[in-house]
Amino acid sequence: MENAVVPELAVTDWQASKRFYCDRLGFECVYERPEEGFCYLRRQEPHLLPEVRQYHKVELMLDQIGLGRTFDNGTGPWQRPLGRGMNLQIRILNLLPLHLKLTAAKIPLFLDLEEKWYRTGDGETGVLQFVVADPDGYLLRFYEPLPPRRG
Repeated sequence: MENAVVPELAVTDWQASKRFYCDRLGFECVYERPEEGFCYLRRQEPHLLPEVRQYHKVELMLDQIGLGRTFDNGTGPWQRPLGRGMNLQIRILNLLPLHLKLTAAKIPLFLDLEEKWYRTGDGETGVLQFVVADPDGYLLRFYEPLPPRRG
């Protein structure tokens, strides 16, 4: 589609993962190939300023292990949590509604809501963030940027 990098996540049950991403995280299915256990997902929000006619988009793909093409170098078996050592950082424009939706649905968070500051040269960049695991254990770090501050 349009993003320069679109991760493809190997999943154990693409339909369960699709439901989690769409029903819980606000993604939509752009297209799917059920015979391959594949779907292309997008989460988009209008810009916070109505006069800016742009959308903030996040795209990713889900691909069921063992159906269609599975990128496996033979090191298996595939065990949860998948994606060990990696988390996908996903910027969204308004973090709190998603956090409230997940906590109201009693979805466990891997890391609860926090404000975190990172040193960047002569200043600091701040984020409001939380981390949730998908059904296969992939870690998704949703964040909203805070105004930068000088050190």
